[in-house]
Amino acid sequence: MPAVDTLLLEEALQDSPQTRSLLSVFEEDAGTLTEYTNQLLQAMQRVYGAQNEMSIATHQLSKQLLAYEKQNFALSKGDDEVISTLQHFSRVVDELNSLHTELAKQVADSMIFPMIQFRERDLTEVSTLKDLFLLASNEHDAAMAKYSKLPKKRENEKLKAEAVAEVATARKRQHQSSLQYYCALNALQYRKRVAMLDPLLGFTQGQINFFKMGVEMFSKKLEEFLSSVATMVQSIQGQLDTEAESMRLAQQELLLANETIYIPDNNSAASKPANRNLLQKAGYLNIRNKTGLVSTCWERLYFFTQGGNLMCQPRGAVAGGLILDLDNCSVMAVDCEDRRYCFQITSPSGKTAIILQAEGKQDYEEWICTINNISRQIYLTDNPEAIAIRLNQTAVEAVTPMSTFQKKHESLRPERAESERAEAVGSEKSLTDTAESADPLIIPGTPIQFDLCTASEDFDQNKSVSRRTNPFGESDQDKAATSEDLLLHQVFAVRFLGSIEASTDQNNEFIYETMRQVLAARAIHNVFHMSDFQMVVSSRRLRFVDPQTQVTKISFSLRDVTLYATHQDNKRLIGFVARDPASPKHSKAMLICCIFETNDDGLKICSVIDLGRRINQAEKDPEALAMLMKSTKLSADGKFLLLSQQMDKDETEEGLESEA
Repeated sequence: MPAVDTLLLEEALQDSPQTRSLLSVFEEDAGTLTEYTNQLLQAMQRVYGAQNEMSIATHQLSKQLLAYEKQNFALSKGDDEVISTLQHFSRVVDELNSLHTELAKQVADSMIFPMIQFRERDLTEVSTLKDLFLLASNEHDAAMAKYSKLPKKRENEKLKAEAVAEVATARKRQHQSSLQYYCALNALQYRKRVAMLDPLLGFTQGQINFFKMGVEMFSKKLEEFLSSVATMVQSIQGQLDTEAESMRLAQQELLLANETIYIPDNNSAASKPANRNLLQKAGYLNIRNKTGLVSTCWERLYFFTQGGNLMCQPRGAVAGGLILDLDNCSVMAVDCEDRRYCFQITSPSGKTAIILQAEGKQDYEEWICTINNISRQIYLTDNPEAIAIRLNQTAVEAVTPMSTFQKKHESLRPERAESERAEAVGSEKSLTDTAESADPLIIPGTPIQFDLCTASEDFDQNKSVSRRTNPFGESDQDKAATSEDLLLHQVFAVRFLGSIEASTDQNNEFIYETMRQVLAARAIHNVFHMSDFQMVVSSRRLRFVDPQTQVTKISFSLRDVTLYATHQDNKRLIGFVARDPASPKHSKAMLICCIFETNDDGLKICSVIDLGRRINQAEKDPEALAMLMKSTKLSADGKFLLLSQQMDKDETEEGLESEA
């Protein structure tokens, strides 16, 4: 027996594009079968009409043969033999008429009636279930669209409960209709074979019986063939009964499942935690599309990951299309149009970014972790699953935000901290695949801070925050900074991402690794708040000022800023390594690495910091300072050019005075 393709009832609830594509194949098959059935039924009706006409014709012939005797022929000599012969022919024709009438009845019962029953019962049922399935699917899409528009900030529990109940009811109705539709399509594959073979079997058997009652014309070989055909029909009918029973039991089992599978955002205690080690993910997401200069719209599409790419497959499409290359991309949670569970994927260059919305919290966290795993190119290794588990475990331990009190408490126990750090490094060495990663740039377990403060600022009781001295916003630090801004004063708008204790200030790779760790920490812990600051670069200090209160949050001497660089691909990310200004004077200074995001060019900020360091070094030598200022061209606000022109004017006046 050839195998019969079936639709999996377990995939009816997910309603993925793959299932829809397979469903379209079954629907196309059903449509072709309907068209062919109509044509075949017309041909069979012509056969039945011809056989019925044959029966009527033989009956009329028999009557006409008997009517010959009643005719008043003028010349009727010798008609008695003809009349007796015609009467005998009339009896023969009557016997043939009875055979043809019985054959027409058998054709109607065994060929026409099963085919009409198959068309009116099975094909019509499939068409009706298709309409119900499409109606339930449209209702579910409408309910999901309404649910997705629920506000996040002004959340109304009543509206949310109504939307959730509406989604659950629509999803349950769609699930029930899809199960019935899938069962009907699966059964149709068996009924189709029975409907094609059973009528022809009845027609052939009727013909054989017709000829057997007349003349023995058929051989035993044909009878054996017809017997085998009958056996096949019985076997298919038995398979249909078995499959129908199994589908009925499976349908009952699926319908008796927990009602929580219909709830879009299941936050109950029985729900499974998010899997952070996934390397592949598929499901429906809402994508934000621009429809104009300022207008946007959201579209619910099926997304899946394939290799290092994010793919999208609309309903009815045969295959998916490429949306974004996920290698070295960044992903983080965002607030977008007062919608919940939104996250943004940004390409390494920063030029391409898409915003997606997940259905629930678990789905939202798994998508972020999966894209983060793929962006590290783990899928290209020999054992990606083990490496994903190891990296996520190490990332959770390494980038878990720690309070300053915890860090200070651990610093009081250096032996234990060193032993734990050695164990972490040892485990990292044993799990890594290559020998080059035996000496990491950042030791696992090093805490990351998401607030701009020094390592000991929270517990330094002697250090106080700058206070205002008058209503105009002046402070002691502002007055002290006035004298140091004479030669250089540049202000940049930046957003603080995170900081970490630095182990070296001699390699730019440490800054690059810190950027990756900070972005990974924000993605894992869903930290999307960033503090805005004004980065003030002068000839002596690097200060970060609160743009609202104009209070200096933290200040570094340019001599303490030993390393600074931008990201290789995204020039909006900038980081620097500096000595902690809160470190004790008589102890070894602790290095910290700070990461910022700016709307300006990071290379420009690095060049300004470099210029400030050179001015700071040349202040002790007036000639060197003058040469430096002369060589300096126009800056962003034109201050350098004015200073160089003023120095040229002063030198000219001194030369005139000396000549006089």
